[in-house]
Amino acid sequence: MASYAAFLRAVNVGGTGKLPMADLRRICEELDFDRVRTYIASGNVVFDAKPSEEEVRGLLEARLKDFASKAIGVHVRTRVELQGLLASHPFPDVPGNRHHIVLLDATPSEIMIASAKFKTSERLHAGTRALHIHYPDGQGLSRLKVPGTEQGTGRNRNTIEKIVELLGEG
Repeated sequence: MASYAAFLRAVNVGGTGKLPMADLRRICEELDFDRVRTYIASGNVVFDAKPSEEEVRGLLEARLKDFASKAIGVHVRTRVELQGLLASHPFPDVPGNRHHIVLLDATPSEIMIASAKFKTSERLHAGTRALHIHYPDGQGLSRLKVPGTEQGTGRNRNTIEKIVELLGEG
């Protein structure tokens, strides 16, 4: 059995994609995942499961589509992969709330980063299946658009650190 974190895309953000965390926990338990815990109301859940990462993703996406009557993207990561993202992050002196990590299906290319629109003071760096973004003025003020990240989901570094901590419990 492996421990996983699942990050749901566009859930409980800006009044869209309402999904109570109690329902997310119940869905995961119905899929026979063990030790299910959620963290904040933005679609973060950690659990233990027998299926592979890709199987977990497929199971969750199918069940969430049935529940919400629309597709909800899911990005699944292991503790080791998340620890790697944190250990190799390019902004060591940046507060965690100004460092955003966009989880993607593939490692972003330099062309993708160079194609960013409305970039002002933000800094971007490719990680493994993730894009690191430093928002010096805060994400809420940024108009940055990076092609290829539309199906990704982002969390600030503080959230990723807490998820890693939750994955290490037990």
